[in-house]
Amino acid sequence: MIVGGCLCGGVRYQYDGEIEEISLCHCSMCRKAQGSAYVAVSPIEAGRFRILRGQALLKAYRAVPEKARVFCSECGSPIYSANDRLPGVIRLRLGTVETPFTCANAYHAFVDSKAEWDLIADGLPQYAERRPLNQETK
Repeated sequence: MIVGGCLCGGVRYQYDGEIEEISLCHCSMCRKAQGSAYVAVSPIEAGRFRILRGQALLKAYRAVPEKARVFCSECGSPIYSANDRLPGVIRLRLGTVETPFTCANAYHAFVDSKAEWDLIADGLPQYAERRPLNQETK
């Protein structure tokens, strides 16, 4: 079980599963949404995720019609994103996770649009755009 929440503590969530994949996305939209060089996200099963507290604080922003970025309206912490074309999956923002976990399946995505000042030197696989389907990292 994974638990987490926002910076102000108003939003609390629980995920009844494990973090099995970490995507470090460097696309320009994720950089702007996070205010950082990249965002660390994990695709998780939407049906196993629940908001324990603060549902009324959650707001969604759609920079593109099919994708909602959900955040705490009080402190601005990004919690997850949801793509209308993938209704059973949400992408949890891993900076909000409080439960310790490890995950060897991590990679960098959209490195062709990364910030010029960002140096990726961690040895993880890097993909110009999305990681190809059925590709696993070791």
